[in-house]
Amino acid sequence: MTTAAARPADRTMLMVSTTATMLVLVCAWVLAQLLFLGGLSAQRAQAVLYDDLRAQLASATAPLGPVVPVGDPVALLTIPGLGVEQVVVEGTASGDLLSGPGHQRNTVLPGQTGTSVVMGRAATYGRPFADLAALGTGDTITTVTAQGRTDFEVIGVRRAGDPLPQPRPEGAARLVLVTAEGQGRLSALAPGEVVYVDAEADEAHPAPAGLPSAIPDPEQAMGTEPAALPLLVLCLGLLLALTLGVIAARQRWSMALVWVVATPVVVATAWVTTDVVMRSLPNLL
Repeated sequence: MTTAAARPADRTMLMVSTTATMLVLVCAWVLAQLLFLGGLSAQRAQAVLYDDLRAQLASATAPLGPVVPVGDPVALLTIPGLGVEQVVVEGTASGDLLSGPGHQRNTVLPGQTGTSVVMGRAATYGRPFADLAALGTGDTITTVTAQGRTDFEVIGVRRAGDPLPQPRPEGAARLVLVTAEGQGRLSALAPGEVVYVDAEADEAHPAPAGLPSAIPDPEQAMGTEPAALPLLVLCLGLLLALTLGVIAARQRWSMALVWVVATPVVVATAWVTTDVVMRSLPNLL
């Protein structure tokens, strides 16, 4: 009787311990990926984008606009005062900014006549714009595109409610860098205020006509991607299936063997899930 009563109790403990281990493993991985491993992923993506952009510049095939496929490299952005050198991709949705700063699609490319907007993450996936608010008037920002190099001079840093800069001089180029910042101990994980850095160049390259008149909400500052939710549900369902599979496997094989086999699969699924989660979070995070 004691043995029979112990079996359901053993199964319950096995289910509880396995589920708890899965939760700890997935949550620890998500946190590590957001703050650390995502930076390695972004660094790898930047290396690939840099080689791609360099080859396009050398062969005179780099994009000029006005319409560029989302995710393609469009410019090299350098901020000497912050030690930042990043390849800018087309698009500003949360998924686009996983690989680096993104160019807002309804603005001209950096260095062209008009105003160009570039957004970047403040706290995750390499956090390229983490120190953007530290820039001051007179600091230099350089961009390189298919039309050549443009040196911008910072004219100010502003936040919501601050006055807009004076109208852009005729024939000049303006660059607006956008990121976010937060307050308090959790500011790195929950930046809530948008920060803008305005910079100008006296000379500009011609801009082709035909820019999109507007961009969807997910590409606006602090935008999220609702379309990622179904994929997130699928990933969470896969994690649940893995948990049930580990529970079943532990009833037949040793715990050490099961976790040796299961851990790489769980980590890979958690990696994909975290990337999907990022698409559901604000793009400037």
